[in-house]
Amino acid sequence: MYNGLEVRVPFCDHRIAEYLYSVPWEMKEYMGMEKGLLREAVKGLLPEEVRMRRKSPYPKTHNPEYRAIVSKILKKIADNNDSPIYELVDSAALKKLLNDEFSEPWYGQLMTGPQTMAYMIQLNYWLEKYRVKVSV
Repeated sequence: MYNGLEVRVPFCDHRIAEYLYSVPWEMKEYMGMEKGLLREAVKGLLPEEVRMRRKSPYPKTHNPEYRAIVSKILKKIADNNDSPIYELVDSAALKKLLNDEFSEPWYGQLMTGPQTMAYMIQLNYWLEKYRVKVSV
């Protein structure tokens, strides 16, 4: 990006993402498929195996060491009652995430425990860095 070159996977083009934020949810699941409208829009532009492949969380995090690392970081956040993430999430649920295998997908994605922990860490980091105060 420093040199003005952006490499993106087909469905991550920022213009597509910006447009799809304004599309009604029913259309996003066009033909009963996740990203259905997008898949239909790129018909004939992408190879079928790319266009119709199943969603996959990024990054892939099957390595147990990754889970240990994000668990340690999230535990530190969860043990701090002043963590900004507590303005958005239930502290008990956050601690439960650390103790469970969490094999069920979360947030309609294919994210399981390690990906969800990384997401919570990133959210807490962002809230802290930008000093965001959430009023619920």
